[in-house]
Amino acid sequence: MRIILLTFAVCLLLTVLLEESSALIAGVRKGFDLTVILFTNTLTNPIAVLSGMLFEAFTSIPKVAYIIFIEAVVFITEALIYRKLLYTKKPSPFILSLILNGVSFLIGTPIAAKILDLII
Repeated sequence: MRIILLTFAVCLLLTVLLEESSALIAGVRKGFDLTVILFTNTLTNPIAVLSGMLFEAFTSIPKVAYIIFIEAVVFITEALIYRKLLYTKKPSPFILSLILNGVSFLIGTPIAAKILDLII
């Protein structure tokens, strides 16, 4: 149980740090918009991490296939939330979601793996 909770904590913390930083770099400046991104990640990240764990434990689906599926669902979900709630319209909510999730996945995944290797 400790390993699962550490995994959730590390993944969420890295996601929030990377996506909030990336949002600022992409031009998101309003406090409300940054808060929406924070809460959206708080919603989607644990579900994505848990889904990955469940796919790995209970299916024989290749990892690359279920990772693509999970990331696509997260990208679309977050883009729709951003389209509905964000005041910032440039970049578009879909481009913003793509940028934030791309940075989070490409940078955060290997860092999370290293951190978890060190503490578990």
